[in-house]
Amino acid sequence: MSPSSAAPPAPVPAGHAEHLDDDAAHLAALGYESRFKRNMGFWENFSLGFTYLSPVVGVYSTFAVSFMVGGPTLIWSILIAGIGQLLVSLVFAEVVAQYPVAGGVYPWARRLVGRRWAWLTGWIYGWALLATVASVSTGAAGFVAYLFGFEATRTTAVLVATGLMLLAYAVNLSGTKMLGRVAILGFVAELAGALFVGVWLLLFERHHDLGVFFHEFGASAANGMSVTGGFLAASLTGLYLFYGFEACGDVAEEVPNPGVAIPKAMRRTIYVGGFAALLVTAAMVLAQPDFRAIITGQNADPITATLETVFGTGGAKAIVVIVLLSFLSCVLSLQAAASRLIYSYARDHMVFASHALSRFSDRLHVPPVALTVAATVPALIVLVAEVISENALARVIAFASVGIYLAFQMVVIAALVARRRGWVPSGKYRLGRWGLPVNIAALTYGVLAIVNLAWPRGEAFADRWSVLLGCALIIGAGLLYMGLRRPYTRSDAAHGDAHVGTGPMEEPARA
Repeated sequence: MSPSSAAPPAPVPAGHAEHLDDDAAHLAALGYESRFKRNMGFWENFSLGFTYLSPVVGVYSTFAVSFMVGGPTLIWSILIAGIGQLLVSLVFAEVVAQYPVAGGVYPWARRLVGRRWAWLTGWIYGWALLATVASVSTGAAGFVAYLFGFEATRTTAVLVATGLMLLAYAVNLSGTKMLGRVAILGFVAELAGALFVGVWLLLFERHHDLGVFFHEFGASAANGMSVTGGFLAASLTGLYLFYGFEACGDVAEEVPNPGVAIPKAMRRTIYVGGFAALLVTAAMVLAQPDFRAIITGQNADPITATLETVFGTGGAKAIVVIVLLSFLSCVLSLQAAASRLIYSYARDHMVFASHALSRFSDRLHVPPVALTVAATVPALIVLVAEVISENALARVIAFASVGIYLAFQMVVIAALVARRRGWVPSGKYRLGRWGLPVNIAALTYGVLAIVNLAWPRGEAFADRWSVLLGCALIIGAGLLYMGLRRPYTRSDAAHGDAHVGTGPMEEPARA
């Protein structure tokens, strides 16, 4: 990487400057000289992960479809997915502490196993990220329609999603500091909104006791499924919720002392996000006066209906404003993560148009071309998906979730392979003797989650096979491109060397 031509940074406190010197030295030892500014503090980094995970977006986007097939038992999918993804986050924490490089899963897989594996990991993760931007942006359309009183159609969905992505793009172009500030604003607003709505509903609008969480009230049978099949289908909520913590590591070159800060931010994202998601879900379930209306589709939008019934039209719209801020923050974080991956890919000459995609603005301290791609490609996905199908959102969500989980498990597998080769994590965060069992447990959970997400369901061909066909298309195209153009050979950056000369070098950070 060529040195930055930016103006000298403003003076920083001595202790902070010492950390920055250590961070630069660590990155140089890994073969990179960063042009990002390390001005994203711990709370900003945590907020980035939290707003990407976004419990309000996850629950509000999937509550109706999950409840329809699983009833109140959908809440257990949140707990199961939270524990499973915590295991994955612990594996990631060890890796990012040793390799705090922008782009996340791609550079991690590169150092753990090698160039080919890393290239395919980044390819799958990148497309899944872009699909997630599209799905989250589309999910906001119904709330915007409710807020401004117009009918939600495919056309309005495309317009709203595109507008949301453009707004997030403008904020992201403003630089890391603005990204961090908006992420904190999004975190505070989302958590406050989730706590207010959740506590209010639990205290004043409970129509059921806690026993309902152990019954699905015929939801599975109404959809032609077994009880187990209904619960697995309803687990889309939990599986869609618990990724986003990796975004803390995607911006590793923008965080001071990343080996300590990022592992802590990842774990906290799971803890706080999981708590907020469980609270909102429990409150929404217990506040429903008629479960059958949701299961049969008579109440197609139970979230908005509940808010309007409880808080009135004015109160419901005020809450929807907070919900939309959550959507904006989520899209903002997703765009940032996707742009850092694309930039990291291009910096190593691993993809076509690398020269353009690796451009860096020394004035804004962001990669503008990579950011532009992270904004425009999801807009095209939304346009194509809405033209093809009425159920585009559910399909895009399922494909995005499978793609993210595949990429996650490729890193988990890479860590397991590296351990077998002799890798001993040497960053500031280490699991010690728990590293191997946690790694194996994370892989077991991830494989089961992928099978569940990709399992063919529904009567129509597109409903049953769209996720598998989408994954096959992306992976097949990646393998074809990789085989024909051999992009992984274009960089002499280090690869597959995690097990060489490793060993504890520093005291591990406390959890």
